[in-house]
Amino acid sequence: MATYHTVKQGEHLSSIATHYGFADYRSIWDHPENAVLQQQRQNPNVLFPDDRLYIPDKQQKTEARPTEQRHRFQRTTQKLRLCIVLKDLDDQPLVDTACELEVEEPVHHLTTDSNGLIEQEIPKAAEHGTLTLQDTQILIDIEGLRIGHLDPVEEVSGQVARLNNLGYYLGALDSPDEAQVHSAIEEFQCDHDLTVDGICGPETQAKLKEVHGC
Repeated sequence: MATYHTVKQGEHLSSIATHYGFADYRSIWDHPENAVLQQQRQNPNVLFPDDRLYIPDKQQKTEARPTEQRHRFQRTTQKLRLCIVLKDLDDQPLVDTACELEVEEPVHHLTTDSNGLIEQEIPKAAEHGTLTLQDTQILIDIEGLRIGHLDPVEEVSGQVARLNNLGYYLGALDSPDEAQVHSAIEEFQCDHDLTVDGICGPETQAKLKEVHGC
């Protein structure tokens, strides 16, 4: 039966679709009832608490095939991939660096590419992970990878999280210090040839989203 779902912190559309039994999140996202939210958020995996999603009825699909023969049916599903770019303090990519990514128990042994990127398919309902970065000089554990917790860049919480991920803001995320956030925005603006005013307006938001990747 069709219903509405109110998004909670940490939820993203892939996990929501899985919860309601949809193999493809686009069955929900592309429904006309969600057109306004789709235009507002753009990225189905970057939602905000209290966003309201229409969950349509699941459609039954039938295929006509001759009897007394064997037929193979293949179900297509959307995969969820976690992408992380690792850089050093000089904003240079960490190239060919061995990593261990643990998400929902399995440990994946990965190596960064020429852009410092690692990618890994993860369970659609995954919420947390841990990344261990190790080479001859570095041993770092990045605990508390919070999957689905990134808020839209239009929200202050989304701006602070991106500034934190990019190394501009190192304060508390749950109760950010206004002075530290203002300073972090100024530093980001200075590095990217923007008007330095410490205000995360539309232009700064767009650049922050571009540099962060989402």
